Amino acid sequence: MFALDEELARWQAELSEAQGWSRLPLLMALAWHLRQREPLRAQSLSADIAALLDQLPPSEAAVQRARLLLIAAEAQWLSGELDHAEYQAGLALQQLELAADLPAEASLVHADACWVLAWIANDRGASSTGDHWLAQAAQAARAGGDPVRVDVIDAASGICHTFSDWKAAQQRWSSRFSADLGGVAPIAAGWISDFFGTCAFQRSDYGRAIGHLMLSYETALATGQIRRAIIVATNIGNGFTSLNAHEAALDWMQRGLDLARPTGWPLSIGMCLMQTAETLRQLGQREAAQTLLREALNTLAPLSGSRAYAVALEYQGDLALDLGNHAAALDSFTRLASRGDALGQTDFQSSARRGQAHALSHLARPEDALAAAQGALALAREHADASSCIAALNVLADIHARHRLPAPAEMQAANPVLHYLQLALETAATIEGYTVPGALLDATAREYAAIGDHARAYAIALQASAARDQTHSQQATNRAIAMQVQYQTERAQTEGEHHRQLAAAEAQRAEVLQQTSATLEHLSAIGQEITAHLDAAAVFRALDRHVHGLLDATHFSVFLLEPGEEWLACAFGVEAGSPLPAVRVPLSDPNANSARCMRERREIMIELGEADVTPNLIPGTLPTLSLLFAPLRVGERVLGVMTVQSLLARAYGERERLIFRTLCAYGAIALDNASAYRQVAATLKTLSATQEQLLEKNLELERAYKALEEVSLTDQLTGLRNRRFFLQNVDADVAMSLRGYDTGQHRQLTECDLLAPNDLVFFMVDLDHFKEVNDRYGHAAGDSILVQMQERLREVFRESDYVIRWGGEEFLVLARATHRDEARVVAERMRRAVADRDFVLPDGVLLSKTCSIGFACFPFIPEQPRLLSWSQVVELADQGLYIAKRSGRNAWAAVYSTAATQPDGIFPRLMQQLDQAVADGEVRLVSNLTGPLVLGGERRRVGLSSDLET
Repeated sequence: MFALDEELARWQAELSEAQGWSRLPLLMALAWHLRQREPLRAQSLSADIAALLDQLPPSEAAVQRARLLLIAAEAQWLSGELDHAEYQAGLALQQLELAADLPAEASLVHADACWVLAWIANDRGASSTGDHWLAQAAQAARAGGDPVRVDVIDAASGICHTFSDWKAAQQRWSSRFSADLGGVAPIAAGWISDFFGTCAFQRSDYGRAIGHLMLSYETALATGQIRRAIIVATNIGNGFTSLNAHEAALDWMQRGLDLARPTGWPLSIGMCLMQTAETLRQLGQREAAQTLLREALNTLAPLSGSRAYAVALEYQGDLALDLGNHAAALDSFTRLASRGDALGQTDFQSSARRGQAHALSHLARPEDALAAAQGALALAREHADASSCIAALNVLADIHARHRLPAPAEMQAANPVLHYLQLALETAATIEGYTVPGALLDATAREYAAIGDHARAYAIALQASAARDQTHSQQATNRAIAMQVQYQTERAQTEGEHHRQLAAAEAQRAEVLQQTSATLEHLSAIGQEITAHLDAAAVFRALDRHVHGLLDATHFSVFLLEPGEEWLACAFGVEAGSPLPAVRVPLSDPNANSARCMRERREIMIELGEADVTPNLIPGTLPTLSLLFAPLRVGERVLGVMTVQSLLARAYGERERLIFRTLCAYGAIALDNASAYRQVAATLKTLSATQEQLLEKNLELERAYKALEEVSLTDQLTGLRNRRFFLQNVDADVAMSLRGYDTGQHRQLTECDLLAPNDLVFFMVDLDHFKEVNDRYGHAAGDSILVQMQERLREVFRESDYVIRWGGEEFLVLARATHRDEARVVAERMRRAVADRDFVLPDGVLLSKTCSIGFACFPFIPEQPRLLSWSQVVELADQGLYIAKRSGRNAWAAVYSTAATQPDGIFPRLMQQLDQAVADGEVRLVSNLTGPLVLGGERRRVGLSSDLET
């Protein structure tokens, strides 16, 4: 489900060495686990994987296709494109229906699909739907036998439950998870810590909450859960805000924003902005807070159903109250009440009504304010939320203090204000460990003083003073907790930096090993090249090239043992780019290092000082300082000696000597092979004729293969291209069309852009009543008409257009680089090419036939060229063909977008509610028919995902 960074690094390293089909699981793992780390690379890898899946067994291919659909779905979800994301995840579930042979693998992908659908639902604000999908995900994960997935999904369910009823959630889920996370997989531990942190946050235990959330944050970062890391960072910042540690709060919110900004994900960015704004509001920076909140709400607008949007509305309402803009506050809290009711989350429902009551009271609407506050009180009592009860009672007291309103029926105090304040104090007394706010006690003391009960007022004033002292003490405690948490964080960061330094040192050692491995791999390739030569001169040239490429070698020479084994002859020698003179050295020469190396059969290394003289200097050669000799050994036989020499001192360390030994080994094998080859040269001459014959046979096979490939792309009856050819080439033409529209991607399309021939037009052409021809005249007659039909298609369409026999009597034509307004002219020309001329049957009978045509233009909406895929546009062309058929045949019809076309959900609406879309003016129908067009009835699908025809 998620993977640690080191796992990705290992897969990446393995991928560089993998060959053939062993690459596929590595590519799939990288694409899946880069979906949030590097979404663009994940999509690129997905495209590479998709090209390989046709060669897999059907069930395995279905599982992998489902996984690729989920990668695309998650990218769209994170970008706020919830409809598209939901559609892709639904397609993934459909794919899994084809994987009955792989139940375990299909169950895990099914779990991940439900997981994505759950978060899509949550971002819409459909929390009950999200809970349903999480339950489905847990069930599928259990069926797939993956305990880590089960733990992650259950922890996520617990977190969602906490927001609706934290007490019930803590009671239900705390028994599911242990606070001791030893032995728990890191990925699951991160989510479980998030659950415990969220519970602690809801019960106002902010120090403990931050401790849990920090572990969750580190785990999310290390496992590529970027969105989760952003959310947790802002929650940590919110915790520090609650502890009055605003500097630490802003630091964490900035961390979240730094992660979110590069992604472009609206929910992540909006959440960071709004939490930062709330911290600034509490610091009194109201203008800065207002700017950030405005940007946050604009960013979150596409996700107005989400909990994050509701939080932003609450913050906006609180800020408007602070600024005295009570009308704006009322608007924000009214919208929040609507979202709270839709989400079914009591914290929003209660706070929204309290905020409405405050605003209405200041707007001189006391009755409405009273109703809103009483609604907040009823909600708080219904859910046994004592803190919210106290807040609602305070609001009621404030409303009665501002306005003359009827006293509540159950009032026993001297006035309504005192009645509600007493109820607030009574409620506070029921909360264990609760410190009554000094402001509440002060207000109560003032009311008692106002009615003349000064003794009671004085006693409560003393309680208020004690409460303020206790509050100050609590604030100091909170600050101490925040300081402790910060200290622990800094300590953890220091330890983390130490571990990173250790990891860097380890990585450096690994890099050295990798370089050595790369050198050996390079030497292996060199060895293959050298030993491939069967000519001694070619071996010498290859050795010379690689010796100078790998070593500092002013001098390079090869001495070979002559027959009789008494002399060494310099078979090849180069110094400073010039050939050495041919010399012979007696094997018995006591001073020649080459002869000594041959006799002792071992490597000899000589280091000379600048004042020394190179021993046995060949006349005319340079005085080298580093000399390395090695025998050319093949098994027990020594063929000669190879030497490299440098003008530099200490030029050959252990690495260079390893390289030289390896080159000597390859050189010895190659020279031995060359010697053997010379002995069989005569035999090879007799085989040359046979080799020429084999070459000719290979050429014939190649020509036959190309002919077979051409046949596989061509319809054998008509000579037209077939569906396989179309699917191999359509993507390139779609990309070319989109490039023509990309010029307007970041600006309004100009008239010049719209008039440019950048469109693709898909025509579906179907012969009317063709079955009657086969039934009445026989299949030979039908085949004859199809052959003549292709001739008429070629007359109408250009050579550059794709004319495809789609199946039976149906043809698909892709008109390339065309302007959409020209399509109807081409359609009419095609209709008349069939209707105006008779077809000639094999027995000479003339037969009149007609055709029906549907067409659609890509892109369907020029201003949003990537909104519909080419396959969806083909479906719209088929829709046009269906309309032409149903409306009388011998006709053409097409669906065009209009300025009123609504992009969201446009394709399902056009396929299922076309008549309504036409009536609303979202699309317009064009046809050669003047009468009413028939739009209803069932329509068969084009079938683009069916098996390719040959």
